Amino acid sequence: MKKSLFTLVLLSAVTACTAASVLYPVVVAGRWGYINKSGETIINPQFDRAEIFAGSLAPVKLGKWGYVGTDGKVVINPQFDRADVFSEGLASVKLGGGTSPYLDDPRPWSPWHYGGPGGGGHYGFINADGKYIINPQFDDAGKFSGGLAAVKMGKWGFIDKSGKTVINPQFDEAGEFSGGLAVVKLGKNFGYTDTDGKLAINPQFERAQAFSEGLAAVRSGGKWGFVDKTGTLTINPQFDEAGGFVKGLAPMKQAKKWGYINPAGAFVINPQFEEVLPFSEKFAAVRQNKKWGYIDAEGKFTINPQFDEAWGFANGLARVKVGKNTGYVNTDGKYVWNPAN
Repeated sequence: MKKSLFTLVLLSAVTACTAASVLYPVVVAGRWGYINKSGETIINPQFDRAEIFAGSLAPVKLGKWGYVGTDGKVVINPQFDRADVFSEGLASVKLGGGTSPYLDDPRPWSPWHYGGPGGGGHYGFINADGKYIINPQFDDAGKFSGGLAAVKMGKWGFIDKSGKTVINPQFDEAGEFSGGLAVVKLGKNFGYTDTDGKLAINPQFERAQAFSEGLAAVRSGGKWGFVDKTGTLTINPQFDEAGGFVKGLAPMKQAKKWGYINPAGAFVINPQFEEVLPFSEKFAAVRQNKKWGYIDAEGKFTINPQFDEAWGFANGLARVKVGKNTGYVNTDGKYVWNPAN
């Protein structure tokens, strides 16, 4: 599957429960389990699908979706047609409408990326004990961020952790809060709302992304630039595609090639790559001559292009793909989990 700048699997955002208990999903003969950072199997492959841990729980599929603990025991029985990772103590789950497989290529910079395949059903929120804190009632739902979650009730609005509507449903699309602002769409245009439901930046852009490091990528006149939280353009629209800033570098496409710019809008790593991902743990996955490798902040290859697909580093490991097989490499480019497994 072709990967664009806006594609990054959930596996690339592996979340630590504690430094000693970070686990990584792997698949063996079609069954999913978990390994640790040393490549040792901690939870034997047994699931139809397994996602990342957030805190001490991870969504797993056994016919239906449930949650497993780091010891491999099922903590919340499979019963949901969709189950998201936990965020701020709650997770959105769906009942009805058929089970939804997680996509290999969700779009983290498309801030309204919720739901997914498998329409119908209703979304609610559970706690780590599997108890409903907010009963299933929404057409779609996102993660909690800043104490609020976007939910769809015909239109999109926001609720708090008690399920109270804080911002009335009025938007055609809505994303997660980041830096106190969330992307929203009214009609054909995108802008930003604050946590009180007031439009902090009026809808005026063709597209918009979440704020990161005080700036957000927006598209106007078919080109991407950046605004600050007042809505002032800090980098004029001039790029063909754009991603958010991570540690002072943002992926940018110009003249059919990707590079990275600084907050002043100047290229620090010149456009030369076919595809790229954001920096994570001092490295970025880039594609050159149809193969993926990793570069440092100076644009130098630290792991030569050799993979058919590659994702960002998380806790010292990155997921890679060779052919149809998935593995993990460390920052030295050595396999911790060989794709031949």
